[in-house]
Amino acid sequence: MEWTRGGTGDPLLALRRTGVGLLFWVITGLDFVVCVLQVFNDPIHGHMELHPLLVKIIDTPQFQRLRSIRQLGGTYFVYPGASHNRFEHSIGVAHLAGQLGQALKTKQPGLNITDRDILCVQIAGLCHDLGHGPFSHLYDGMFIPKARPGNKWKHETASLAMFDHLVKCNKLEDVMKQYGLNLSEDLDFIKEMIDRDNDKDQEWLHKGRPKDKSFLYEIVSNKTNGIDVDKFDYFARDCYHLGVQINFDYHRFLKFARVCEVDGWKHICVRDKEEDNMTEMFHTRLCLHRRAYQHKVTKIIETMITDAFLKADKHIKIEGTGKKTFRLSTAIDDMEAYTKLTDAVFEKILNCAFDAPQELRDARDILRRIINRDLYRFLGETRFEDPTEVCTNVFVGLYCITLSTIKMDYGMKREDPIDHLYFYTKHDTTRAFNRKRCQVSRIRPMCFSEQLVGFVCKKTDDRNPQADVDNFQQWCRAKDFPEGLINIIHVSVVQFDFRLFHNLELYVSDFKLNHFLIACCY
Repeated sequence: MEWTRGGTGDPLLALRRTGVGLLFWVITGLDFVVCVLQVFNDPIHGHMELHPLLVKIIDTPQFQRLRSIRQLGGTYFVYPGASHNRFEHSIGVAHLAGQLGQALKTKQPGLNITDRDILCVQIAGLCHDLGHGPFSHLYDGMFIPKARPGNKWKHETASLAMFDHLVKCNKLEDVMKQYGLNLSEDLDFIKEMIDRDNDKDQEWLHKGRPKDKSFLYEIVSNKTNGIDVDKFDYFARDCYHLGVQINFDYHRFLKFARVCEVDGWKHICVRDKEEDNMTEMFHTRLCLHRRAYQHKVTKIIETMITDAFLKADKHIKIEGTGKKTFRLSTAIDDMEAYTKLTDAVFEKILNCAFDAPQELRDARDILRRIINRDLYRFLGETRFEDPTEVCTNVFVGLYCITLSTIKMDYGMKREDPIDHLYFYTKHDTTRAFNRKRCQVSRIRPMCFSEQLVGFVCKKTDDRNPQADVDNFQQWCRAKDFPEGLINIIHVSVVQFDFRLFHNLELYVSDFKLNHFLIACCY
């Protein structure tokens, strides 16, 4: 039997390893709690031992909701294996957060990382995606901006609100205290890690932990260089379910991670020899976006789901706090209603009654087209020379054409994220440095982002209206649209009916017409 004691600053912990996990007592004064770490068997990380407080959070309606929200949204309609959901991803992130925290604590006792710190980091990892809506990023990235223009809502905002709702509804404050958390500090700490917006050039603004523990904020969501356990899990998990090869090995990062001080700030750094491995991580991100997340058919299907949601919005009724009714787009304002909003809304629309309102039936017809594989037609795409150029709200899709801008990069727009990563050498594990540009291999990429403009047609008739295409080109030139877009329309638009282009100025002046769509930036 193996016994250990808790670290300084923690409640007294007595641990004994058993055949089923870690049996331990948390002793606070005269009270104590006896429990066993629960083991979860995961296809990615194997057997994961989770703290009982994490299990308490998992066993709530707010967290169980994540079982019904697919990790990759519409990608499942393209890759049959991509059926995994936010539930297992969140548990995986909590597990990796604990592994990285424990590795740093073991290698560098001087950092004064406590068991309470690690538990808080794990809770943040577990709850960081509580705020995702139906079909994950489709809801906050495509639907909400169109349903509620000007609303700056993002899923991280909902994660914070849902976390507060979860703790309150399930009366977890006392349970957290039993396991040694200091709620006046730790609740702020957890929420700051879920949605961190502090810039290192500013003074330290966080309340949960002091500046000398700034590195803890890089474990779950790293705003410095994008290397965090959230990506470690979803890269490995998505590649596994998509059937895509992954060359990045997060185990090596966990093995070689250390904390070093840079300009008064403590950062998580990695051995210099791991540069290739970390470069492979960002290349994996790019490949996943290109091959799956922003696959042209994925984007078409997600556009169709978004169109259906917009038509069905006011007809979806969700009961919230005080029996108040919310719509598909307003459920984000009430966490009780939002808890009931999952991917199941797709089936609800698909199976609506034949005598339902016309808009709801129109939404149903769009979803049936997805099921029957009668998808919007992809016409073509082109690349911009300047990858930062944005065409959002500049070009207008007429009749049944919609334009979309797809951005793909290594995670930091036009910059190489490796430039923001700190390395150390085996000869000096305390001094951190950035890679110098002269040290970069000549076979490494020099461009780290690109932007595509794609054209999608909602109709599938078989006529070839070349004369109307020419009229459309003239209209584009009259509007001073870039020549590249005119060319792509000339080359790619085939078998499409442009009959309604004779009165273009009339249609353009009325954006409320259903024949028009403003270009969306994904």
